[in-house]
Amino acid sequence: MGFVLSKILWGLAAPGSLLFLLLCGAFLWHRRRPALSRGLLGLALLALAAVALLPVTRWVASPLEQRFPLPQLPARVDGIIVLGGAIEQDETGNPDQPGLNDAAERVTSFAALARRYPDAKLIYTGGSGAVRNQQVREADLARPLLQSLGVDSSRTLYERDSRTTWENAVYSRKLAQPKPGETWLLVTSAWHMPRAVGCFRKVGWNVVPYPVNYLGKHRPDWLNLSAITQLHFIGLAEKEWIGLITYWLMGRSDALFPAPLNPN
Repeated sequence: MGFVLSKILWGLAAPGSLLFLLLCGAFLWHRRRPALSRGLLGLALLALAAVALLPVTRWVASPLEQRFPLPQLPARVDGIIVLGGAIEQDETGNPDQPGLNDAAERVTSFAALARRYPDAKLIYTGGSGAVRNQQVREADLARPLLQSLGVDSSRTLYERDSRTTWENAVYSRKLAQPKPGETWLLVTSAWHMPRAVGCFRKVGWNVVPYPVNYLGKHRPDWLNLSAITQLHFIGLAEKEWIGLITYWLMGRSDALFPAPLNPN
């Protein structure tokens, strides 16, 4: 029930949805409350102008992406985990040729790290984020894709039941059974890393963050004039900020805004 509720609430809180609601309100009140209607319309236009003219994506995403810098890789790694989210499950017509989205670097970096550490255990964690259709699981689609990239299936565990970042951490730990002192890398998008690390630490697993897929390549500076495109990436960052607060309140993260551990 909580999973379904989170989908509904995010559908309403997404930037595009908020703009749509403002425009609907302006239309519904244009006769009864013309001043209110003009105010709502002006607010919607002001928001679009700000996204098109100002580096809003940078402002909302940079604190997330800079929280965990890219680490210096150790000589030995016992295991590597990658979080799902790179494969478009609904748009995959051929399971043997899954389509990738903006987070494709999660998969390609995971494959590169697997080649760099041939003795490391591998985990791909990702189920279905759909509310109704649970037949297509991302981990199932990832298997042929990773095989085509040279990742050995005999050393890879595919976790296919998780629907959220919290479940990624819980189910992956059950699969991996990490031992004290082992070094495990966690691969996910840089803007998603703080929430992911908080979840893994909460289940007692101190992973080494390996952030990829920075929004920097999608966030031009002033006067970018691509409001619709930028709304998508602003939405990704907005979802993370909301997720950080929600997970902390629910006891699913070890901190409100997880940070690198003090080596001392």
